[in-house]
Order: sequence, then C-alpha cells, then structure tokens
Amino acid sequence: MLKIMKKEVIFLTENSQDNEKQLSFKEQILRDFANSQKEEASSQIEETALSDQENTVLTDKDDSDSHLSDLLHKDASSTILANEEEPEGREPARVPVEVSYQKESDTTNDEPLAKTATYRRDDLVQQEPLSRTAKERQANKKKRQNNVAKRIVWTIVGLLLVSLAVTGVFVYNYIDSALKPVDSKATEYVTIEIPSGSSAKEIGAILEKKGLIKSGQVFNYYTKFKSYANFQSGYYNLQKSMDLDSIARALQEGGTPTPQPPSLGKLVIPEGYTLDQIAEAVEQSSNKKVSISAKDFLAKAQDENFISKMAEKYPRLLSGLPTKETGVKYRLEGYLFPATYNYTTDTNAETLLEQMLEAMDAKLSAYYDTLEGKNLTVNEVLTLASLVEKEGSTDEDRKNIASVFYNRLNQGMPLQSNIAILYAQGKLGKKTTLAEDATIDTNIDSVYNVYKNTGLMPGPVDSPSLSAIEVTVNPYKTDYLYFVANTETGTVYFSTTYEEHAKNVEEHVNSKLTQSSSSN
Repeated sequence: MLKIMKKEVIFLTENSQDNEKQLSFKEQILRDFANSQKEEASSQIEETALSDQENTVLTDKDDSDSHLSDLLHKDASSTILANEEEPEGREPARVPVEVSYQKESDTTNDEPLAKTATYRRDDLVQQEPLSRTAKERQANKKKRQNNVAKRIVWTIVGLLLVSLAVTGVFVYNYIDSALKPVDSKATEYVTIEIPSGSSAKEIGAILEKKGLIKSGQVFNYYTKFKSYANFQSGYYNLQKSMDLDSIARALQEGGTPTPQPPSLGKLVIPEGYTLDQIAEAVEQSSNKKVSISAKDFLAKAQDENFISKMAEKYPRLLSGLPTKETGVKYRLEGYLFPATYNYTTDTNAETLLEQMLEAMDAKLSAYYDTLEGKNLTVNEVLTLASLVEKEGSTDEDRKNIASVFYNRLNQGMPLQSNIAILYAQGKLGKKTTLAEDATIDTNIDSVYNVYKNTGLMPGPVDSPSLSAIEVTVNPYKTDYLYFVANTETGTVYFSTTYEEHAKNVEEHVNSKLTQSSSSN
C-alpha cells in the first residue's frame, strides 16, 4: 500500500501517438476550465457588483475568450515543438498532476484508485500576462473610478467647509445681535422681578421671556465672560432699548422691594448742597415728561402744612426741627439727604421732597439710639455735620475738626467757622477768593454768625454726607481748639493754643492772600 501511495504518476510523451493523446487531454482540460470560468464569472456578476475583478470579467467577456483560446493554442504548440526538438537521450518534460488515492476498507490487494486532476483559475491567469489592450482598459477604468472618488471626496470636503463658514457667520451675527438692544427706539418700561438667589442663567430666562433680551443663553455666557456678578434681587424697570451691558449693570445696583413706577429721569444731589442749590438742580434736571421749577420746589419746602405732615410721618427725624422763630432761613435745610433720585410719572415737588426726607430718615435710623445715649438731638448733629462737611475733605481731618468744635462748645467758645458766615451772606457754594475769605465780615448781624454767637446755629447750613454725620456722632478725642487749612495743598493744621494757630494762619493763609481760593 505504501509503495502505491509513494509512486509518482506522470504522463510521458514517448511517441507521436502519446503526444496526440497528451495534447488532446490537455486541450480538453483547458477547454473545460475556460467554460467553467465563463459560467463562474456570469454567476458572480449576477450575484454582486462589488468586486472590481468580477466587473472586469463581465465587461471584457470577449477579450477573456480570446485570451483563453490563445492560451490553448500556445500551450499545444509549445508542447508539440518541445517534442520535435527534444534531443535524444534527454528525458521528456514532466507535468505534475495532483493525484488522490482512495483505499477500500475491505480491500486487501493494493490497486491504484481513480486519479483526479485539479487545475485552479489563478494558476492559468498567472501563467500568462494580460494583453496590452486589457491592461489599458483596466487602467483606464481604475483611473475613471479614482477620478470619480476624488470628485466625491472634494465635493464632500467643499460642502463641509461651506457649511462651517455659513454656521460661523450665523453664530457670529446671532451673538452680535443678542448683545444689542431688542428695540433701540423703545421708550416704554418693562417691570420684572428677580427672585433672591437667582443665577445668571435663570435671570437670562426671565429677561428673554419679558422680551428685554434676545437670548437668555447669550446673557448667561456674556455675564460670565465679563465677570458680572452679585446680581441683586427685587423689582426693576428696564427698557427694550437697553443693551446687554446696560441691563447687567442695572441688575447689580439693586431693585426695589415692591414694584415702582418707571424712571423718567434722574436727579443728582451732591453732598454739601444747600437747599437753594438743590432747587436749582431740580429745575435743571426737569424734562418734557417731568418739569419742576426751583420756585415751586422752594415754595413746597416752606409749606407749613407739608412740614407738619412730614413731621408726623417721620417723628424721630423731625421732632427737633427748628421753628421759624429761631430765625432759620429754611426749616428743612440740611434734612434733605444728598443722593440720586428718579423721576416718575408721579413725581412733583411734594413727592420729591418726601423722597429726600425718607432717605435721610433711613440713613439716620442706625444712629437714633446712639444720639439719645449721648444726649444729642438730630438737629444738633446735622447742624454740626453741615460745618464739618465743608471744613474738611477727608474722614481723618473731619474727625479732628469735629473734635475741635465739640471742645470749643464744651468750653463756651464760639465756633468761628467761615462756613456759617458765608451761608448767612448767601455765598456758600459759590466761588470766592482767598482774600475774601480772609476779610470775611465776622460782625454780620445774623443768627448764623458763629464768631459773635456761642453755641450752634439754629439749624444746618447744607445737606451733610453720611460720612460727615458719622464722624460728628463719633469724633476723635483730642485737645485741639484751632485749625486752619492750606488752600493750595488742602492740608489741615491743628493746634491747642492760639499762638500756634496764629503762626499757622500767617504761614498758610496770609502769605498767600494774593492767590484765589477754591469754592466752599
């Protein structure tokens, strides 16, 4: 059995007859293979069009037939030629053929089994190169396919780039538009409420719902980018003509605890303004919607019925209000708190005055108990604070100046403040020269002449700031009895004796009499 399996089986071309047989067998095999390849290619083309090789077989069917026929003739011719030219004594060429043997399970005699010859398509395809025409056709087809693929890829890339560009332009325009006012010509106000603890995202949603901004999301990102924080709760009156930045700043200022009429204008009252100056500011800030003259404002400020009504409403503030009999110029002088006020549709002289009184009452509410403990009245504190406001420019100087006034009051000395004299002359708040200040009439007949009269004036001479009120309530404890300020540098020089004071006056005032002083 082993001997049979190891035997090599070959077909030898020993004579022409054997050659004819050999050639006839090979031609048959090749012809059968060619037919099988045609059938295989046809079935594969019907099943799928995904394979490039199979598409080539389908397209070039005639070329394949011609090519296989050439292979058959070339192979047969080469075989005959080899047999004719083969030198004597040399063994003929051998064609290896795969042979399989089968063994009968019950057979004891070693007999050769049927032989099976197998040829693969690849073997024949690789033996002979494609014709030049087929190669060119395949190359052109691949080139066309590559060109189509490139066009598709570049088309997709182009579309993506265009899409990105369009998206970028859209996003930019959207954000730019969201930062601008919703309606730049809008004049009406929209009242909103910002609950306590609201985040920027939640506030943005409220603003967008009310139509004050175009995008709550943009508001959220913008406030974070600009580091806006500490938004205050309360009610706000906002306009659609406000941009995102203006709205964000307004929300930081704080709203009102209850809804208020929208603002139609603003009135700014600086610290240290007299009532006459306040009246002028009211008239100048008037507009088409709210118009209040200085005359009407002063008339209401001196209306006794109005003053009585306010005294009932704010008893702790106005209980010690000076009477007309004391000789005061205005009973409400110094009681109107310097701040910024809003005009509304309901604003008039009376409502505006009440706002100012209400603001002063609110500021002093923290000091009422302290004043009672120190046996001081509101009128005394405001009167003294009105002098401190004008005499000093820093809190440090003001605390020392307040101590000087208290020390002089305690010793029965006149206050000797030019501020009170200038008020009596109607010059307080107006620009004067240093010479005018130095030659001020200290003999003027007035209840405000604190050179001749000891003690305090009957009432304040201006509206002091909260800082001046604070240092007046809590001054430094010193032994100073005198002070004088250098009008050029603003430095205040304090002394405990008159001799020191006279020296300071000569050095810092008299030597500069030819120069102008700043306004008081």
